[in-house]
Amino acid sequence: MTTTPPGGQLRSPGLTLLTASCGTLLVLIDYTSPLTTLSPTAAALHIGVSAQTWVLTGTLVGLAALLLTAGSAADDYGRKRVFGGGAVLLLVSTVLSAAAPNTGLFLTGRVLQGCAAAAILAPTLGLISNVYPVGPTRIRALGMWGASVGLGIALGPVYAALMERAGGWRSVYWVLALLSAGLVLLTALGLDESKNERPRKLDPLGVLALASGSSCLIAGLSEGRHGWGRGIVIGLLAVGVVLLIAFALVESRVSEPMLDLALFRNPGFIASSSGALFTGLSIVGLMSYLPTVLQKSLGETPLAASGVLAIWSGLSVVSALQARRLVNRMAATTQVSASLLICGLGEAALYGLHAGGSWDHLAPGLIVAGIGSGVLNAALARLAVSSVPPHRAAMGSGANNSARYLGSALGVAVTATVVSQAKSDAGPAHAMADGANNAVLVAAAICVLGAAIALWARTAEARAARVAAASEPVLQTEATQTAAPLRSAS
Repeated sequence: MTTTPPGGQLRSPGLTLLTASCGTLLVLIDYTSPLTTLSPTAAALHIGVSAQTWVLTGTLVGLAALLLTAGSAADDYGRKRVFGGGAVLLLVSTVLSAAAPNTGLFLTGRVLQGCAAAAILAPTLGLISNVYPVGPTRIRALGMWGASVGLGIALGPVYAALMERAGGWRSVYWVLALLSAGLVLLTALGLDESKNERPRKLDPLGVLALASGSSCLIAGLSEGRHGWGRGIVIGLLAVGVVLLIAFALVESRVSEPMLDLALFRNPGFIASSSGALFTGLSIVGLMSYLPTVLQKSLGETPLAASGVLAIWSGLSVVSALQARRLVNRMAATTQVSASLLICGLGEAALYGLHAGGSWDHLAPGLIVAGIGSGVLNAALARLAVSSVPPHRAAMGSGANNSARYLGSALGVAVTATVVSQAKSDAGPAHAMADGANNAVLVAAAICVLGAAIALWARTAEARAARVAAASEPVLQTEATQTAAPLRSAS
């Protein structure tokens, strides 16, 4: 499955892990940077209220539209090639956003950054699993990759706030462009090419239906934050759902589908996909909105708000690195269920915000949710690779990340809607705090639902294992009975 470089020697697995993790880290920093720089960016480019939503969700459009496609292309035509192309596109798109003279070009850059992020994220788990054999070393490597997800979320808002204070909002993207250039170089030096020996046929209808459907759905969710009854919102959501149904029909009919729907018979794949979806829906969605709540209801500065968020994301880094110690004690599907439940408990503990108060009481909940998130990221990385055939590892990664970021778009929309429904005679700050209290309870309930689905998958997985074990002696007996006449005849 690996193409040996001209020198005949494969590069160090550690260098592959470093490159894949750095790419993931950079993508998450880019994705989360607007959390603390939205106001100065909007003021400088005269971005309207409705268009401000697209500063963050524009990246989600590119991610959700191309992640699965990028994963499939990486498996068939080269994981290094797709990853490297993503790094180049990230460089170009961050330069575009940094130099953008108007809203249109800036948002175009953000959407292209999402496309670049899809090309970088989709092959990462395939690249790692290609150089690390099944066993403890792969589990440790996947845990380190999971830690890079949390680290990127932790660093992004803090980095952006510091850079904006030092050199303005454009410096955030100029430095990201410089780091992207470094990633291009690291890709050339640190990765070996790997791909399937026999590329699959192209699935153009599937690509078109998935990309269009995901884009319409996320666009509808983004616009819905400003009113769900508007015609454009209903139209975008309806078209998105129809196109995604069309994608499923196309995949069920083509000989070599981009996403094999038979994988949904595998409890591990269901746990991986649903776990990623609920991670975005209940955790990433809420935490993405938390800095806004801290600034508008508690009066925190952007830098202080990003520091509070770093309690959650920073601890997720630590727990992801330690998650390998659970491998021999707990199945990956069980880890997903338990981690979602822990995250739900942590989110529920955030309840009690009040305008003008202190963020101190949020710390215990952020600590609990951070520990759960790190273990969850590590477990989902394992399942994304182990629940699909080895030659489809990048597709598994793409499917997992597609579910996560589609869930994130929906999660941000749900959180914003719940927060906006709260009213208070005491003023907007009090209304924001009351709405945030409602949102954390909704997010906690969604986490519990996700945990229940993962627990069901674990039960189904265990049942299938028992059936397989019970049928094995029967198969051995049949084989012995068949072989006996042959031995007599000889």
